[in-house]
Amino acid sequence: MAEVQLKNIKKVYPFISGEDKKKSKKKADEPEKKKANLQITDEGVVAVQAFNLDIKDKEFIVLVGPSGCGKSTTLRMVAGLEEISDGELIIDGKVMNDVAPKDRDIAMVFQNYALYPHMTVYENMAFSLKLRKVPKDEIDRKVREAAEILDITQYLDRKPKALSGGQRQRVAIGRAIVRAPKVMLMDEPLSNLDAKLRNEMRAEIIKLRHRINTTFMYVTHDQTEAMTLGDRIVIMRDGYIQQIGTPQEVFNHPSNLFVAGFIGMPVMNFFDGKLTREGDKFFVEVGGYKVELAKEKEERLLKNNVQSQSVTLGVRPEHTDVGETGIAGKVDVAEMMGSSVHLHISAEGRDVIIIVPTIDMKKNYALGDPIHFTFGGNVAHVFSKETDKNLEF
Repeated sequence: MAEVQLKNIKKVYPFISGEDKKKSKKKADEPEKKKANLQITDEGVVAVQAFNLDIKDKEFIVLVGPSGCGKSTTLRMVAGLEEISDGELIIDGKVMNDVAPKDRDIAMVFQNYALYPHMTVYENMAFSLKLRKVPKDEIDRKVREAAEILDITQYLDRKPKALSGGQRQRVAIGRAIVRAPKVMLMDEPLSNLDAKLRNEMRAEIIKLRHRINTTFMYVTHDQTEAMTLGDRIVIMRDGYIQQIGTPQEVFNHPSNLFVAGFIGMPVMNFFDGKLTREGDKFFVEVGGYKVELAKEKEERLLKNNVQSQSVTLGVRPEHTDVGETGIAGKVDVAEMMGSSVHLHISAEGRDVIIIVPTIDMKKNYALGDPIHFTFGGNVAHVFSKETDKNLEF
């Protein structure tokens, strides 16, 4: 129902007074509480900078990143709850910077549900429609349709305090979808739920987006949610976009060291390695193990005219193979995960994780056991020591 464009969006939180500004620059000798590396300028603290994103009609976009990276601030700017310091927000071809939140045809689902405690589920869901003076029979139809979609019809006469966390979140989502908004915004809606409920609600949201014709913007710090829900993922850090791509793209081709370490569970293993160029061929070497990179990787490195250099080498735990030869290490912990075993080992002065399917286990490993591992040239990622960027891109 709506295309959304964010063009060079910037958000600056101004200092409250000159005194606050002084305080922020003062105490240089004191240990700093580092919540985030946000830029501080004469205007104030820059929370979001140079944010550019085109969202297609009915696309599901997920903003993901660590706490304080600017993802919720970006969402609130789209909602109209935060003023845009610079840049343009365009919805269906219309600039929305100065349009009141109620006139943007946007619905938002908050982390803490934000339900009216004195109203029943039905009244909570019907409230926004009543404000718009929608006819009673139409309100009733829309509320019951939304309740049916979310399987909360049996709770329509209850008040929020009589519901579980998962049921309250369904009500909050129902209250948003009855309006049939052009854009649905969700700000960490599952973070207050336990692991089992989160999994169930993720599945419900996936079903929901196929049943309602709207564009979704979803904020989370949980990369599992991002990977399972998003058509595309926007990975943020310190107010800047680090990479935009499909879940598969950001997993297979991380643009820099931060993305490589943030996406994937367990996290990618990193080594101090050496990249060697021999004519049109490229090899990576670590711990005496040397392997030629895959052809498509070599082509990208050639295109960028990459030369031999020391690199940070990244290999995912699931792409690592235990063998008789290769990089040497010692087992610290063996975690049985059912279908696989997670081996935590010490190798090359680092903690390394290897995932071994139980069906491939040749032996049971104990603390201190020697082990060797290898990886293929198709799964090795090479990052610049100077810029942290993936040398392929």
